[in-house]
Amino acid sequence: MSVKQNNLKSWYKSGAPGVWMSGGAVAIAIIMTLGLLAVIASRGLGHFWPADILEADYQVPGQEARVMLGEVVQVEEVPRARLAAAGLPVAEGGEFMTRELLKVGNRELFGADFTWVVGEWLSNPRKPAGITVLERREWGNFYGNLVNVKESGQVVAEGDAAWAALQERLDRVDDLHAQLVRLEKKDIGRINHGLERIRLEGRKLQLQDKLDAAAQADMDARRDALNAEYKVLEERMVALTQQINRDSVTLAASDGRQTEIELGKIVRAFRPNAMGIVDKLGFYAMKLWEFVSDEPREANTEGGIFPAIFGTVLMVMLMAVIVTPFGVIAAVYLREYAHQGALTRVIRIAVNNLAGVPSIVYGVFGLGFFVYVLGGSIDQLFFPESAPAPTFGTPGLMWASLTLAILTLPVVIVATEEGLARIPRAVREGSLALGATKAETLWKVVIPMASPAMMTGLILAVARAAGEVAPLMLVGVVKLAPTLPLNGNYPYLHLDQKIMHLGFHIYDVGFQSPNVEAARPLVYATALLLVIVIALLNLTAVYIRNHLREKYKALDH
Repeated sequence: MSVKQNNLKSWYKSGAPGVWMSGGAVAIAIIMTLGLLAVIASRGLGHFWPADILEADYQVPGQEARVMLGEVVQVEEVPRARLAAAGLPVAEGGEFMTRELLKVGNRELFGADFTWVVGEWLSNPRKPAGITVLERREWGNFYGNLVNVKESGQVVAEGDAAWAALQERLDRVDDLHAQLVRLEKKDIGRINHGLERIRLEGRKLQLQDKLDAAAQADMDARRDALNAEYKVLEERMVALTQQINRDSVTLAASDGRQTEIELGKIVRAFRPNAMGIVDKLGFYAMKLWEFVSDEPREANTEGGIFPAIFGTVLMVMLMAVIVTPFGVIAAVYLREYAHQGALTRVIRIAVNNLAGVPSIVYGVFGLGFFVYVLGGSIDQLFFPESAPAPTFGTPGLMWASLTLAILTLPVVIVATEEGLARIPRAVREGSLALGATKAETLWKVVIPMASPAMMTGLILAVARAAGEVAPLMLVGVVKLAPTLPLNGNYPYLHLDQKIMHLGFHIYDVGFQSPNVEAARPLVYATALLLVIVIALLNLTAVYIRNHLREKYKALDH
């Protein structure tokens, strides 16, 4: 055998091929993960950049030329034969033609926000600085040339002065709209909550035969006070609405038609073609902040997703509070107290198998047991005055958290058991020899030393729970929640209330949206945000685990 063959044989025996293969697999996995995140980030975050607006002449062969105005969203090449098969007049040329997807907005005029155009039929492309984009609360964007600004139906500015007047009056409308939202969400919500509590209080006293004249008079007085406050707020809301709808703006669309739009329906107005790079960066940062801090609008295809972020984090935190003690107690019993026989082995196998049960099965269990059985029983015992409307007998935050806790319980049990098994027997015996009881040994020695393993189980549980969607569709997550589950109304944390969730938001926007093209970028952006939220939750848990591991590092010696 030659020296080269001997060296090759020694190399194989050394285990180096396995090391290289493992390292290569890890490198490929990291590259694929980073590539996936890069694709999601580029397609999602690019949606918030104020792209230039293209204006061009569009001449379809055999038809009258018209002006196209919009934002170029996508460019692709398609075979000429495909366009010819669709009945379009296609001239002779190469095998492929370029077509572009334009976001033209102006839904009330054109019927759709997006349209495909053939690139060869576009001519004289230009980007006028005066093209104005109106981002509206409803009906999407409007693209056109600013004609004038009106106050109470009278023109107050037109031409070059109209843009400054529009921005000034939009700032005024934004302040008024913020006041209106505060009235509706905070003050009116508080009054409605108070009236409902008075109604339930009277119903409860009536069921208990304790509703006497004094109690009725007290409730009537409180109800009258709230109704009087409501009338004052209602008058203020009407006045604010009138002030908001006082001004309007007129824009001319690409086909020359003029449309008058009330400023109360506009979120912002901007001219992307006239923006410099600094202005665009500032606008981009503002849109990103709106995305993570505002409420959704336009069937979740515009605005922000803060309620979904809040609901996801709150639900995961409640799940962690519920699953950790149950998982630790179960693992401690199986490892420290249970007789290590056939029954214990069967229980461990069952726990491991539960980790592989499809999540939708947990959702059905949560709906059947938690919502209908447990929630219905709670309503009968503690909330009879609310009948027939359910309080806890309907999907909500509590049942969503409990369902996820049951789903992730096997992960916590297995990880905690592994941590308990790593603690040397000598540690336990030393503690007992010094006079500690078994309970003291567990509480003060064993469990603290196993806490890093418990945190590992919690990290895995959080990672799985935060991304689940299927069970939550049955036990508490909705498309749009009117209020947050944590607010200023007693009892402040409303466990019976339905919530929004990032995973379900992705499903809803991606597959249930009536405007697919407008929703697609938000699917990527929300998916990226969900990954970031899960990463932040996990990094927090990892930091706590490392702190505990450092504190009890004597275990490693």
